[in-house]
Amino acid sequence: MSDRTVPRDDDPRVAPPRPPLPPEQPARTAVARGRGVLPAALIGGILGAALAVGALFAIDALPSHETFTASTSTTLPSVAPAQASSPSTAVATIAAKAIPSIVTVEVGDGNGLTDRASASGSGVVYTANGLILTNNHVVEGAGFVRIVLSDGRIYQATVVGADPVTDLAVISIDASDLTPLQLANPSSYQIGDLAIAIGNPLGLYGGPSVTSGIISAFNRELEVTASERLFGLLQTDAPITRGSSGGALLDANGRLIGITTAIGLSDVGAEGLGFAVPVSIVQGVANDLIRDGVVRHAFIGVQVEPAFENIGGAQVPEGARILSFEGDTGIQDTGAEVGDIITAIDGISVIGVRDLIALLRTHRAGQTVTLSLLRDGNPIELDAVLGQRPPDQP
Repeated sequence: MSDRTVPRDDDPRVAPPRPPLPPEQPARTAVARGRGVLPAALIGGILGAALAVGALFAIDALPSHETFTASTSTTLPSVAPAQASSPSTAVATIAAKAIPSIVTVEVGDGNGLTDRASASGSGVVYTANGLILTNNHVVEGAGFVRIVLSDGRIYQATVVGADPVTDLAVISIDASDLTPLQLANPSSYQIGDLAIAIGNPLGLYGGPSVTSGIISAFNRELEVTASERLFGLLQTDAPITRGSSGGALLDANGRLIGITTAIGLSDVGAEGLGFAVPVSIVQGVANDLIRDGVVRHAFIGVQVEPAFENIGGAQVPEGARILSFEGDTGIQDTGAEVGDIITAIDGISVIGVRDLIALLRTHRAGQTVTLSLLRDGNPIELDAVLGQRPPDQP
C-alpha cells in the first residue's frame, strides 16, 4: 500500500481514531479513511447543481487473491418473487432481522492476526457458509482483510474476487452458520418506497447503524475518479456516512435492494444523496466472482450519442444513436449501421446512452441479445453476440 493510504489528521475524509480498547478485548481499532470507507469527497457536477459526487479513494492494488472454488454445499441466494412493499412494516422489525447479516470489514497492512486495522467498511452476508459482499474500494490494496460479525466474532477473510467496474467484491470467511439477506426482485420496488440503510459508519463500536429514507431515483451515473464511472445506481435519501461502504440498502420487507457505495456532499455537508449498486447488478456480479473470480462484462462495440425525436416542438429522447464501431468485438457484424438508433435490448427500453451502459452491466460477454433499432424511422431487430468489454471502455 502506498503513502496515500496512510490517514492524515487534517484529511476531512479520515474518521478520528477509536479510543484504546480495554486490555481484555481484542485490538481491532480501525481508522476510517480512503476507499476503505464510504466516499465523502467530491468530483464532477450532477444535474447541473453545484454539488459534486462522492469520489472513491483507492487503497492501491490488492495482491493476487487465492483461488476460490464454491463447494457443492454453497447455496447461492435466489431472487424473491415480485411482492409489493408494505410501508407499514416497522423499521425496527426490519433492522432486528437484518442486523445479524451486516458485518464490519477491517483492512490494513501486515498480518491480520496481530496487526491493527487502518480502515474499515461494511459488508453483507451473501451465503450461510461464509461468502460476504462488500465494495471493491473497501478491500482494494489491502494487505489483510478481517471480518467482525454483529455478535463480535472476528474472522480472517480471503478476497474471492473483485470487480472495479461495478465497485463490488466478494470475500470469504471460514464460517457455516451465517444469516444471509434475501434478495429483492428489482420489479418489486419503485421511487418513493421505503429504503433502509444498515452499515458501520466511522467504524464505531456497538454494532451496525440503521437509518431510513426512500428510494429517490434509479439509474444514476457517478464519476468517481477521473477515469472511473459507476452506472445504473440507486439513489436514496437514507442517511449514509463514511464506513458504510459495502453495507445494505433494504426495502420495506427487509430484502436487499442494493450495496451502498457513495454519498454526495457539498461545501455545506451532506445533501441527502446516497447511492447503491442495485441488486439487479449485484447478484450477477457476485455469482460470477464466486464461480470464476472475475466478471466478463459485455461490450457492444459502438460509440453512441443521445438521439431525440421532435414531437410537437419538444425534443423527446428516443435512444442511443450509433456514431461509429469500435474494436474488433461487438455488434458490427450483425447488420447494424452507423446512424441506427438503439431503442431496446431484449425488450428493455434504452432511453439514452446511460441506459445503454447500465443495461450492459446486467449482461455478459458471449450472450446473444436482440437489439431493437430505428433506421430512418423504421423499426428493425437484430440478434447480436456481445463482446467482452476492454479495460479502457465505459
